[in-house]
Amino acid sequence: MTLDLSLERRVAIEAVTLAARLCRGVQAALVSDDTLAKKDKSPVTVADYGAQALVASVLARALPDVPLVGEEDASALRAPEGADVLRKVVREVTALDPSLDEAGILAAIDRGTYGGGAKGRAWTLDPIDGTLGFLRKEQYAVALALLQDGEVILGVLGCPNLPVSPGSEERGAIFVAEKGKGATVRALGSAEEQPIHVASLVDPKDASFCESVESGHTAQGDSARVAELLGVTAAPVRMDSQCKYAAVARGEAAIYLRLPTKKGYEEKIWDHAAGLLVVEEAGGRVTDTRGKRLDFSIGRTLRDNLGVVATNGALHDAVLAAVGQVLGYSS
Repeated sequence: MTLDLSLERRVAIEAVTLAARLCRGVQAALVSDDTLAKKDKSPVTVADYGAQALVASVLARALPDVPLVGEEDASALRAPEGADVLRKVVREVTALDPSLDEAGILAAIDRGTYGGGAKGRAWTLDPIDGTLGFLRKEQYAVALALLQDGEVILGVLGCPNLPVSPGSEERGAIFVAEKGKGATVRALGSAEEQPIHVASLVDPKDASFCESVESGHTAQGDSARVAELLGVTAAPVRMDSQCKYAAVARGEAAIYLRLPTKKGYEEKIWDHAAGLLVVEEAGGRVTDTRGKRLDFSIGRTLRDNLGVVATNGALHDAVLAAVGQVLGYSS
């Protein structure tokens, strides 16, 4: 039986679009040239909380019975030392949704404390995926997905700084994927959607791959060894956030590697759910580094998975074999 997700799809796009507008406004007003030099993450903190408040409130109004697994909670904003950040969050949120007041904003943020699990429906949200990309005014994403019984059935990935199409000067893309119905991209603020597909290449030597900018997010040395084993000669495309999934989904890259950097680290479900479905519905494949499906049914983390490999599908087995050789286990 095919699910009718027309309401959920419309609401998710509305929520992500609104959050992307807030993030753009915060970035323009609060991120200065010396933000990174001073290691001041307050702008992204304001945007994180504000984006989660907007998304959570839109979802709650339309679908009040569906809980949310979000990255943030409002405890720090309620503390005395959080007063200045809270004031800025309220200012940014109410500029876009005047129906919300301070109490409503705090309550909306706290909707994200759901623990997840294998039964029923739940949203999962990363209000700003790619903190340093946001501060560098490079790539970041608002990532929202709908899970049903632990499976991703809808993903909306807002990438405010990504070109709408490769080489385009217009920036601001929203990627939408619905289980069994393909993946599309639309310009931020536009209702016109275009289907997207992964690259059709079958020889890994012709592939390009992308990975995180930050070495703390992926083992870049191991990635280089994987590329060498595959015969890849192109330099890696490094960008922050789930925009890497979008790059694979529309054929700008054929491989995305997120290789383990430290023992015991558990990936968070909000860091991968939306991007995974966008890639899969565009014709690609996503697993962990051992070839296992990502398991979103066990709570807020992917604790039964190790790293992530996303490809155009045709290259997946070859990439897994190379990853297994580099990491010291067979794939």
